[in-house]
Amino acid sequence: NTFPSHAPIRARAMFANLVVSALAFNAAPAMRPRASAARSQVAMADFSKEIGAQAPLGFLDPLGLLKDADQARFDRLRYVELKHGRIAMLAVLGHIVTTAGVRLPGGIAYGL
Repeated sequence: NTFPSHAPIRARAMFANLVVSALAFNAAPAMRPRASAARSQVAMADFSKEIGAQAPLGFLDPLGLLKDADQARFDRLRYVELKHGRIAMLAVLGHIVTTAGVRLPGGIAYGL
């Protein structure tokens, strides 16, 4: 037997945590307050002239995140996208370095 006796219990606990997290994440939009009427009166910006809108698709918003958005919302989403892209690049670099065999000293789980 190559698996420790506690492996099925850990797998079930991890699966239960995943399910609870997924349910909590999906329930979050239902808990948000609805958009007020004042928000709908804000002038909607035309994002088709922004950097990144290229032929043949032009400005692409497949999820409709900017359907009723103003320029401030567009700028915020662009900032967050750049930030997450940079974090993803660092994660890939960490994977490459770890795969190359570079390890930090010490163990992850002391005593096991």
